[in-house]
Amino acid sequence: MDPSEDSPAQAAAWIAAYRAAAGRADVLAGSNDPAWTAMLEELAAVASNLAHARERVQRHAADIGTGFRIIGETDERPWPVSPVPLLIDTREWAAIEAGVKQRATLLETILADLYGPGDLVRQGHIPAALATGSPYFLRPMVGVTPPGGHHLSFVAFDLARGPDGEWRVLADHLRNPAGAGYALENRLAVSRTLGGLQSRLNVQRHAPFFAAFRAGLAAQCRRADPRIGLLTPGRFNPSYPEQAHLARYLGLLLVEGADLAAIEGQVYVRTVAGLKRIDALWRRLDPRMLDPLAFDSHSQIGVPGLIDAYVEGQVVIANAPGAGVLESPAFSAFLPALAGQILGEPLTLPTIATWWCGGPAQAAHVAEHLDQMLIAPAFGPRPLGLPDGARTGASLSAEGRAALIADMAKRPQDYVGQEMVRLSTMPVVIDDRLEPRPFTLRVFAARDGEGNWTVLPGGFGRIGDHPEATAAMIGEGLWSADVCIHGPEPVAPMSLLAAPDSLHVRRNPGTLPSRVADNFYWLGRYLERGEALLAAIRVMLGNSIDVDGGAALDTRTVGRLVGLITGAGAAPHPDSLHRAALTQFARTAMEDEGWHSVARINRLARGISEGSRDRLSADMVRLLEAPFPSHVGMLDRAGSLQRRYAAIAGLSAEHMVRTAAWRFHDLGRRVERATALARATRLFGMAGASADDLSTLLDLANSQISYRQRYPTGLARVAVVDLVALDPNNPRALAYQTARIADCLSRLPVLSDDDMAEPQQAQAIAIRAAVETQDARTLDADMLGDVERRLGLLSEAIARRYFLQGAEPLRAGGLTLA
Repeated sequence: MDPSEDSPAQAAAWIAAYRAAAGRADVLAGSNDPAWTAMLEELAAVASNLAHARERVQRHAADIGTGFRIIGETDERPWPVSPVPLLIDTREWAAIEAGVKQRATLLETILADLYGPGDLVRQGHIPAALATGSPYFLRPMVGVTPPGGHHLSFVAFDLARGPDGEWRVLADHLRNPAGAGYALENRLAVSRTLGGLQSRLNVQRHAPFFAAFRAGLAAQCRRADPRIGLLTPGRFNPSYPEQAHLARYLGLLLVEGADLAAIEGQVYVRTVAGLKRIDALWRRLDPRMLDPLAFDSHSQIGVPGLIDAYVEGQVVIANAPGAGVLESPAFSAFLPALAGQILGEPLTLPTIATWWCGGPAQAAHVAEHLDQMLIAPAFGPRPLGLPDGARTGASLSAEGRAALIADMAKRPQDYVGQEMVRLSTMPVVIDDRLEPRPFTLRVFAARDGEGNWTVLPGGFGRIGDHPEATAAMIGEGLWSADVCIHGPEPVAPMSLLAAPDSLHVRRNPGTLPSRVADNFYWLGRYLERGEALLAAIRVMLGNSIDVDGGAALDTRTVGRLVGLITGAGAAPHPDSLHRAALTQFARTAMEDEGWHSVARINRLARGISEGSRDRLSADMVRLLEAPFPSHVGMLDRAGSLQRRYAAIAGLSAEHMVRTAAWRFHDLGRRVERATALARATRLFGMAGASADDLSTLLDLANSQISYRQRYPTGLARVAVVDLVALDPNNPRALAYQTARIADCLSRLPVLSDDDMAEPQQAQAIAIRAAVETQDARTLDADMLGDVERRLGLLSEAIARRYFLQGAEPLRAGGLTLA
């Protein structure tokens, strides 16, 4: 039977069982909205059971590349998305949307006053300590009018739905509002799982919001066709995967501080074609780290001079540095009164009741009701009385309670008391059943091209893992949920893609930052290095790396292979060349990350992949970030690695567009392969080479089949050397690599208009000529050693010209700033 035919009955059974267990405060159990039935019918039609549904949506999230990192951890975790979305109808959402816009307007007005005339403080509406006591109040920004005219361009608010259905604001996010990318990724994962839900429930789309935000950033810039970047702290930031996904989706340059340079009041991105002007930055960097000359002088990830360019109006920064001052929970205590003072109306979305202990009456109220409140830091950083962060008064030990009360008496301004909020629950899949869990909702608002606020229809739900939790924080064992705003009116399809006939066709892929070129170059080198090292290990043990195998090669050939591997730093020299010693030697060279082993090389390549998600396909990322093989036998592990290298090489050869990024990747491969071939030919192909030496050289160059087809009578040194070193038609030959290197460099941008070869190009041409004019009969070790040395110098020249070099001059001769 088709599962879809039985889906209504299955959905009805799920709902009946769930309502029996959930309370009336639950969004499903307490609702008669038929949308919940429709959604669960869609789920029943595509999955045999709820566990299967969860597995499907997690697989789609993994395919998208969604992940996150807990602070202090080095490895990413898969993004935990629930197959059951949170459903909100358009009537309820209209009230939320109006409240979000009202709150964003209020906060913008307060910021403009705090960093402008200061009337609210002077008139007593805001205590001065509320601003000056916050580490996020940036005094250098006082009196600065933000380029574009707005302090806030993108904001987020955490909302809680109480048992009575009322929505209230838990927290404001203004410094680096995170999560919009996860909301987008949740929508993609759920849409791929529940393909019919969009049209069946008329779910509002996310694309118009992101298009409006991109237009809003562009409208604040001075140029008609601005260059906009997303400024990230880098791949170790917990939400870096989200940032990379947003940059790709919005068509923004993903840049780090080291990619940027401030020169003569303008901000530029360092690219392989020189310095290119950047007009706006959507920052995900702590504002105190933005510019070591203006804020924290210890910042290693900021841009010296960035704030000067900002003050002069030459670059838009969203959100404006200093906006985070209003994130302080202490401000929440004053927002209701400020709304009446500034807007002349109450907050549509009330803030949870908050008491700032900086006032004597409020401090006394908090102390009196300590057990009924959540006690939290007033300004973000943890005070002495809350070493573990916010705590409920009732959960404190006697010792912890005494320490809190003592510090509150000394520094009451460092604390706030907040009401305990009971949360509504929503269904989440636990094992193979639906269970109620508390949730919060993060919503997002952005300025559009007219400067007005627009709200993302939905957001993402954060689901707690304990039925009685009063707040949800993303972490181990927790889930997120797509949030679907649905209604009776059909929703017009929209995408960030332009209309078919409205876009100017171009084949230039756009700006390539120097850091990205550096990453692609070294990704190519690491992959080629790992593959070459694995080949040497396999050949060393006679193509048999299982414990029962032994070296079938001559001892002198094995000794040279050992020297090749130890010379690469992959393992210490073995005690002997006996089978057991060589097996352990091979295991170290493959797996011991204390040496420059295959495993360590793979980890370095994986690190580059994690920092290049906005430019690599999902298939490539999955292969690069796959764990090291765990097969029982070493032979199986080696075979798995070899297949993985082959798959990555195939993807890069056949699936990457021939852009400058691909050329740097290919250039890295060719430089590394040419160096390895020159070294191998020098070790195994010189006069006096044995048959085992020559066979080994063919194996290392992956040219055994080519040689046998060409020379079926047997091994001859000159023929082997010609094929491996000098044949321009052999894609594994040294001559082929040097020709490709010269070709790649000839196709990369130059900085001057005189049509003269740049130093790295001239060096590559010279190496190519030196190799191509050789004769296999006279090719000697000195010449090959010279090629190795010149390839090393060429790599240094490539780095000087194209990559970030710290102290290198920012402006080269003939460079045009665009």
